Amino acid sequence: MSALFKSAVNTTVKEMRLHFCQTSAESKSIKDFVIKNYKNLKAVNPSLPILVRECEGVQPKLWVRYDKGVEESVSLAGLDEKAIITTMEKMTK
Repeated sequence: MSALFKSAVNTTVKEMRLHFCQTSAESKSIKDFVIKNYKNLKAVNPSLPILVRECEGVQPKLWVRYDKGVEESVSLAGLDEKAIITTMEKMTK
């Protein structure tokens, strides 16, 4: 199991947002990831806001907000579950 599901993310991370389309093929893996892993991710990080935003036609992205309002995003288009986890781990260290 990934470290992402074993310990809380870095305390400088203030919010994590997942944006994706409900129906597009390139968002399917992130949608499946959320359905499968949200509960475990939230259990390890109970005080971290993890927001799921579905919107038709939007490209799948991970947004992370850090201290002092600094935000970064990365595309999740076409990534499989393992690559999504790796990306999340990099963004939340």
